[in-house]
Formats: sequence, C-alpha cells, structure tokens
Amino acid sequence: MRDHWWWRPGWRVGRRMYTFHTTFQDQPALHRLVAAYQAPLSALNGLDLIPYQWLHLTMQGIGFTDEVSDADIAAITRAAATRLESVGPVQLAFTRPVTDPEALQFHVQPADRMRVIRQAVRQAIADVWDPERIPDAEQWTPHVSIAYSNSDGPIELYAKALDSVQAEPVTITIRRIQLIVLDRDEHVYRWTTKATIPLVAVGTD
Repeated sequence: MRDHWWWRPGWRVGRRMYTFHTTFQDQPALHRLVAAYQAPLSALNGLDLIPYQWLHLTMQGIGFTDEVSDADIAAITRAAATRLESVGPVQLAFTRPVTDPEALQFHVQPADRMRVIRQAVRQAIADVWDPERIPDAEQWTPHVSIAYSNSDGPIELYAKALDSVQAEPVTITIRRIQLIVLDRDEHVYRWTTKATIPLVAVGTD
C-alpha cells in the first residue's frame, strides 16, 4: 500500500474542485454492506475509513473553483442535464471490495451503464469548452472506496481482513448524480452539493 493523501497537481489546503460524483447518503443497504467490511479493518493501522455520508463514486472532474467561472459551471450543468435526459435510473451491484495500492474499494457492476453516464458528462463539458480542456482520462473504472491508505506498507493484512467477511452482495438504484464542490484537506473527501441531475428518462414516470 502507499499513502493516498499525497498532494496531486494543483491541490493544496483550502483549494476546492468542481466535480461530478454519485453520492450515497440515502442508500442504507450499501451502508450496511460497507459496515460489514469496515468492521475488521477498524482494528488495523494505516487506513482512513470513509464515513457513510462521504461514500462516493468519483465520476468526472471539471476544474478548481478558482479557475472555472460561475457562467461556465452553470452552462456545464445545463448541458449535462440535457445530455442525461435519455438516461434512466441505473442499478448497481456491490459484491466484495478489492485491494488497490491506495484504497480498498468496490468495483461496481455493470460498469458499462456508469460509463454511459460519464461519457454524457464529458460531452456536456465539451459542449461548453474545447474538448482538449476536459480533465481526466477517458479510460475509467467505476469504483466506490471504503477506506484509504494513509501510509506505505504491505497489503496482505487488509486483504486478509476483507476475506474474513461473509456478506451478501447488495444492489442499489442510482436515480441522480451530483455536481459537487470537493475538498480533501483532512484525510477525507468532503463536499457541498452544487447541483443535482436526475436520471429519469424523458417520457417515463
């Protein structure tokens, strides 16, 4: 494992970023599954467990708040809402977390449904900006982390702890995505919600 909290380019204490995420404050079934896997992890050093209110699926960054105008963020939000008009609610399955060098995380399925949503968001940004300005790579694995590594060290203890858990997979329905203002000052990602975009296909209930 390696420390997740190194300062990525452009980040510093107090700086905030506009980004599209899916958040999970209203998903108690997912919270219970996360609790089952976090239980054995809580006794181990080297991890920051993610509180339920801050569980998230990182989707697509836009830019730092001091570099994006209010007019542009409003235009991107409108474009994303238009692009997502044909996309209805999405069911996602969570089975078992896996280890990553910086996090312990679920890889959600079906990934292709979330990729459709993310591509629509990327197209919305391109509706407002030159496509060359879109941040983040097109290749993307949708995932939801349950803990971040805060130090460097072996991964085996964490993998063994996850393997010790017997929990039934959970399927949840995603009915909206969020445009958020994100900070990472204190070993947790926190945010305020700037806008919510529903996933309700036009012409459906």
